[in-house]
Amino acid sequence: MNSLLLIIQENQMLKKIPLELLVWTGALLFLAFTKTSGISHASLCPLDILGLDWCPGCGLGRSMRYMLQGDPLGSFNQHWFGIPALIILIYRIIQLLNNFIINLDKPIQF
Repeated sequence: MNSLLLIIQENQMLKKIPLELLVWTGALLFLAFTKTSGISHASLCPLDILGLDWCPGCGLGRSMRYMLQGDPLGSFNQHWFGIPALIILIYRIIQLLNNFIINLDKPIQF
């Protein structure tokens, strides 16, 4: 663990990687490589926790997962906004990557 921290401290490029880029990329990779199951799961949805049956965002993550796994019909059946949301996230990742590459040679400012 200490050696990993030392590598990160010494490597200026790793310090410049935006946290948002890591979060969105990690989330999409997680969705792409996890299997879909019909089993009920624990939810972080505040409306679900309150006991409401309907939520405007329910199925959005599953919809993006289906699209990432090549099933556009399953994606649309889960949530109509899954495909546009996936396009928006991919666009944002590309923006963050471009900014990261452009700013590689600039010094870090805190």
